[in-house]
Amino acid sequence: MDHTTHHDHAAAGHAHGTTWATAARATLHCLTGCAIGEILGMAVGTALGWGNAPTMILAIALAFVFGYSLTLYAVIRAGVSPRTAVKVALAADTVSIAVMELVDNGTIALVPGAMEAHLADGLFWSTLLGGFAVAFLLTTPVNKWMIGRGKGHAVVHAYH
Repeated sequence: MDHTTHHDHAAAGHAHGTTWATAARATLHCLTGCAIGEILGMAVGTALGWGNAPTMILAIALAFVFGYSLTLYAVIRAGVSPRTAVKVALAADTVSIAVMELVDNGTIALVPGAMEAHLADGLFWSTLLGGFAVAFLLTTPVNKWMIGRGKGHAVVHAYH
């Protein structure tokens, strides 16, 4: 069993926190919240017949809400006050969620017909899921870079 502390990891350098596996786990954590919010927002906006702009705004807003919520839940469970947990979640996830949403929504906007597709269309789901895959691939290096500098998801590690 490993009994090292967060301080011990920091003292040993950032090598442990900058692995691709660590960055991928942080990105998957972010992607989970983003996917829940994005799918819910796209589904609601599309089902209600909203236009592209209001649907994307709702999807992006919900992606941030659910992305932050997963971190808040984990950090509060670790015994951190809600006020501190909000600060941790904002520091840990803002850049990752923003990059992920920019890439995902950019992918959707660039695929011909995707913005007009309906919930029952394969194009709707394939573009949405494909956008998540592209976002994961492009956000993982961002998270690796940030974790290696003690930023982003690295701030959550103190509460695990």
